[in-house]
Amino acid sequence: MATETLVRRQRLVDEQNTIWTRMQEIMGGAEAEGRAQLTEEERTNWDAAEADLTRVSEDLERLERMAQLGSVDRGQILQTSDRGDDAEAEQARYAEAFGLYLRYGLEGLQGEQRQLLQNGFNQFDRRAMATAPDTAGGYLVPETFRNTMTETMKAFGGLLNICSVITTADGGDLSWPTNDDTGNEGALLSENTQVPDQDMSVGRRELGAYIFTSKMVKLSWKLMRDEAFGLEAWLPRKLGERIGRAVAGYLITGTGVKQPEGLTTQIRVGKQGASGQTTSVIFDDLVDLEHSIDPAYRGANCKYLMHDTSLKVIRKLKDGDQRPLWVPVPAPGFSPTINGWSYTIDNKMPEPAAGAKSIAFGDFEAGYVVRQVQNVTTIRLNERYADYLQSGFFGYAEVDGMVDDPAAIAAYQNAAS
Repeated sequence: MATETLVRRQRLVDEQNTIWTRMQEIMGGAEAEGRAQLTEEERTNWDAAEADLTRVSEDLERLERMAQLGSVDRGQILQTSDRGDDAEAEQARYAEAFGLYLRYGLEGLQGEQRQLLQNGFNQFDRRAMATAPDTAGGYLVPETFRNTMTETMKAFGGLLNICSVITTADGGDLSWPTNDDTGNEGALLSENTQVPDQDMSVGRRELGAYIFTSKMVKLSWKLMRDEAFGLEAWLPRKLGERIGRAVAGYLITGTGVKQPEGLTTQIRVGKQGASGQTTSVIFDDLVDLEHSIDPAYRGANCKYLMHDTSLKVIRKLKDGDQRPLWVPVPAPGFSPTINGWSYTIDNKMPEPAAGAKSIAFGDFEAGYVVRQVQNVTTIRLNERYADYLQSGFFGYAEVDGMVDDPAAIAAYQNAAS
């Protein structure tokens, strides 16, 4: 993070700590007097402090998401072409040519710049998309552009931040062996006794590469040619946001049939809510959910994953000593926790509802895997919208995901009724 961002983050953390201390003092006053309930004034002060805490926490989350997103500094890109490193200089020249291509099309490029793009040409597979664009191909996105898209995708899907991500150079099927030998163990061997057999079952998992598109973005020629408009930063962010929202949903609820296998589609139920808990969860349920994960996985990598609405429900829970389970800042520099475990928000997770798998807990790095194809492609359509004095752009990325180790993650499921 930049220095200004770090200073702002520290101010928000300090404000968060101050508010949390005030809330503890309000609750402590009732406890010191042996009262089970807060007074009307204490309740009003608590609600006001909680609203302030929510606002500050959301500002802190936004600040950290923005630090992830970053932006493409075009001036920096152009300056790197003067560096001695040939690979960096080549990459900088390609990025500059790509930016000009976005604004002016091929007609705006010199011969050398066209050749640079041609070297990165990626033939577009018409059969993979149910349309016939008026160009036969697109150009590989330069490194700075692709990284912006990747970070943007992460910001819109919390699961993508905490699972195992495999990046490959192409979209061919990716296979690897699996084995679950936890039901087998060795044996005490008596003297002069043959060693018993115990076969090992080896399976196979396979990840494909499903195409996700940003849909079309149409821009006027006048806007694109306005140097004051930061097209090189704006366009990848918009394409990334669209692709990211789509990918995030399928990684959570995809069927696995001609689309990624969603997390909630496959993970087991570690704890079922009691009758009537269609939109709620209690402290004991979360403890049971945590202990539904085998101790072999229940280590430092474990965390919660949920929709923001579920977090709102949990923030109101207290343990047997009336201490909130949600702790905004357990210690300076540490993230908020629930019952001592960190958590991630993914708003593609189901909201609390009858029968919903609304909360997941476990080691997501061990339990869920995402495969991304490295090369993101963007395509410019010159002719289709020419009568509107516009050009069209769309990007596409290839992604797949699946539950890899079902023992590593479990879900809390709300009661059916």
